Amino acid sequence: MFKVTKLIHFFGGADASARERCADGLRAAAAGAGRVLVAPTLDGVRNGGDLLAHFQFDDEDEWHGVEREVAAALDTSAVAHVDGVEYRGEADGTTGPGTAGGVYRTLLLRVDPDASDAAVARFEDDLLRMPRHVPAIRSWQLSRVLRAEGTSAWTHVWEQEFADLDALTGPYLMHPVHWAHVDRWFDPECPEIIVRDRVCHSFCEFEGRVL
Repeated sequence: MFKVTKLIHFFGGADASARERCADGLRAAAAGAGRVLVAPTLDGVRNGGDLLAHFQFDDEDEWHGVEREVAAALDTSAVAHVDGVEYRGEADGTTGPGTAGGVYRTLLLRVDPDASDAAVARFEDDLLRMPRHVPAIRSWQLSRVLRAEGTSAWTHVWEQEFADLDALTGPYLMHPVHWAHVDRWFDPECPEIIVRDRVCHSFCEFEGRVL
């Protein structure tokens, strides 16, 4: 499976119709993908854009077959900036039972290129242990990025499905294993920090399945 996620930031003056035309264009461009999610982000995202687009293809060639159409849909005066990643969904990840709709969350991050392989492996293991302790995470996947665009040279994508927004902002973000264990990889006051750049924490509502 080949996956593409784009976080679209609109200019502040872009009206609702311009935003919706962009969203419709993205849906049409990627209509042949196995899964297509194009939805406005919810309040509380951090560097997460105004529109979240997530596409899943059987293989990379399918993505390249529609890549120009997707780029054309984003080539509008309403779009200020895009943060995006391309990656293989099966890389360094696992998937749970999922949900029939809810809130999809994605985190784009960049690991320090000087971090040791052992440190990166421990970081990835810590993320993948979270669902054992946080049952609010219904489905999840951790992947390494093949190609990145935007603010940073993203290296990882950490995705989850939740039943609703409260499950993300409460039991997940406020869980002790999150702020007392995993956050040390992001905290500049901790010696183990390996994520130094800003992250893109984005989420939106979805129907059916994403992961």
